[in-house]
Amino acid sequence: MSAHPTTPTASLGEMHASVAVPSGGHWWFRLLAFLGPGYMVSVGYMDPGNWATDIAGGAQFGYLLLSVILLSNLMAIVLQGLSARLGIATGRDLAQSCRDHFSKPVNLCLWLLCELAIIACDLAEVIGTAIALKLLFGLPLLMGAIITAVDVVLVLWLMNRGFRALEAFVIALLLVIFACFAIQIALAAPPLHAVLGGFIPRAEVVTNPHALYLAIGIIGATVMPHNLYLHSSIVQTRAYPRTDPGRRSALRWAVTDSTMALMLALFINAAILILAAAVFHANGRTDVQEIEQAYELLAPMLGVGIASTLFAVALLASGINSTVTATLAGQIVMEGFLRLRIAPWARRLITRGIAIVPVVIVTAIYGEQGTARLLVLSQVVLSMQLPFAVIPLVMFVGDKARMGALVAPRWLLGLAWVIGAVIVLLNVKLLVGFFGG
Repeated sequence: MSAHPTTPTASLGEMHASVAVPSGGHWWFRLLAFLGPGYMVSVGYMDPGNWATDIAGGAQFGYLLLSVILLSNLMAIVLQGLSARLGIATGRDLAQSCRDHFSKPVNLCLWLLCELAIIACDLAEVIGTAIALKLLFGLPLLMGAIITAVDVVLVLWLMNRGFRALEAFVIALLLVIFACFAIQIALAAPPLHAVLGGFIPRAEVVTNPHALYLAIGIIGATVMPHNLYLHSSIVQTRAYPRTDPGRRSALRWAVTDSTMALMLALFINAAILILAAAVFHANGRTDVQEIEQAYELLAPMLGVGIASTLFAVALLASGINSTVTATLAGQIVMEGFLRLRIAPWARRLITRGIAIVPVVIVTAIYGEQGTARLLVLSQVVLSMQLPFAVIPLVMFVGDKARMGALVAPRWLLGLAWVIGAVIVLLNVKLLVGFFGG
């Protein structure tokens, strides 16, 4: 099993090394050239699947679980840094590296698990976008879910315009989400000392079983498995010199980009929880757990009509944004594991079609309340897949024969194994809790 096949196929084909990187000039221009992949990855850390856990956490426990959001974000920064390291050092994405290293049956299992995770993520996007369309335009949830299939046209148009167009679209929507929450936080005016105190870890997170369950849910919903495949591929869209000094420089800029982007994701996730704490928990509404409940209560409790609209606009932007990155991740995984290349529009329609079916069935049988449970189930499915992405990644970045000069140092490798173990243990606990009722 060779680490480098004789005829390697470039990840993402025509987009590979398509973004120019200046060799000289001010450092600012090199940073701008590398700005983008981190923001595309950060989308997965604030998708609609995160909203329910953040809202419930803030409503029930105030600012207590902000420390958990911070911890999960720090874990994400380390893992995404390793993902970028793998792509830059080897010229192979995580799916291709798995194909190079593991046997056919193992690769087939890993591919199926990853596809399941992408469908689960897409399920959360369908539900989130459909809820946003219902809140903003009064569309029935079922109709909203079917309308989400049209986004294939948007994705196809963006992909035809080049990788920079994709990145610009994603960053623009992230700025919309950021602005919506910045205004809402200003309207809610949470006490600064309570917010800052929430970032300090406290024993109650572990000793209170309800807080612990929500904490596990937040971590499970934050670190997305398909993001590790995605990042290892899209960092290679930069046309940096494929030499040891060129790769080292590229890694520095790529990690800077992803760290900055994930700090934005930290702000947005924290803002959802802070908003729930300042508006619901502070007024005794600890029962708020669902996105629609939050929307209905925000305007009357804040006394500002636009608050609920801003919330729904941010949710819609989050759902649309996740569509772009899920499509790319699906393409990378299919090409990497199977060397099977199909048109992006066909890939998008298949994935979205599979995701829409359970939403339609559940809405038809259980009504719109059933979709909230389906949203939770999608996060559980993602949690189940996470170890199968994290463990191979950490294995590969510690392999000197594969990584060469960019092999992960021992301290980083040790930290990554600890993070991997924590995530696996917490997700096992989440699964036991979920299936044990």
